[in-house]
Amino acid sequence: MNLKQIEVFRAIMLTGSISGATKLLHVSQPAVSRLLSYTEQRLGLTLFERIKGRLYPTPEARILFAEVNSVYQGVQRVNEIAEDLIQNRMGHLRIACSPSLGLSLIPAAIAKFHRELPEARVILHTMIPDVLLQAVITQQVELGIAFLHEGHPNVQSRELYENRLVAALPNDHPLTAKSVIQLEDLIDQPFIGYGSDIPIGRLVRKLLADRNIVLRPAVEVQQIHVACALVQAGAGIALLDEITALGPVWSNVVFRPVEPKANTPISIVHGMYEPLSRLAQSFIETLESVKVS
Repeated sequence: MNLKQIEVFRAIMLTGSISGATKLLHVSQPAVSRLLSYTEQRLGLTLFERIKGRLYPTPEARILFAEVNSVYQGVQRVNEIAEDLIQNRMGHLRIACSPSLGLSLIPAAIAKFHRELPEARVILHTMIPDVLLQAVITQQVELGIAFLHEGHPNVQSRELYENRLVAALPNDHPLTAKSVIQLEDLIDQPFIGYGSDIPIGRLVRKLLADRNIVLRPAVEVQQIHVACALVQAGAGIALLDEITALGPVWSNVVFRPVEPKANTPISIVHGMYEPLSRLAQSFIETLESVKVS
């Protein structure tokens, strides 16, 4: 029996007549009669006895009906799932972001996303850039949101925000009197630096090298929000991005723009050859709508 035959058989069982089945299915009475006759012929079974103009299901039909109901409920479930997917009412989205973005931009985006699609499930991983890139390439996550993405042939990238570099200073530091911090102002100051294996570390090193400035960090860290926390504790000055600065309320920290101007762009990355799910596309739209200033 194909699905059409199952549908007609079930409709007759439910309504008790050919005419009732035609009304339930919105088809003509001759079409239902022909399909019922064809089904009985193909099966080699009599499904209904015709007594005084009425149809009575045979014992074989009643046994078959129990199984048909299970199949029909499965088909209904497929249709319901398809409708849920169309409306983004189910499914999950795996994303990864840099640790500092997990304290600022991404929580705001997820909160807005859930207000719009409350039944969607988001699974968030925080990863350092190299690990994040591998997670996208190997499809462990569908989307990655990271600083200073350096490109990969198997990954498609889209810049979301320019994300300017700023200086973070303890609020009692004399340099807070300046409206703009020149890189030369950092000479002989306690400086919090980054490892050369992370993108912002390479950016800061290049900026300093271009100005022939040598700074010896008092502390070196691997994560931007850790640098900001050290500034908050009074350990020194750090260069970091404005989105991290706009994230949690950093008490006792003052932020100033830096000259020469430099950006630490935030990009969204995903597999080059993998179509994005509807949830992923919706989340990208949410990210693009989140205000960062």
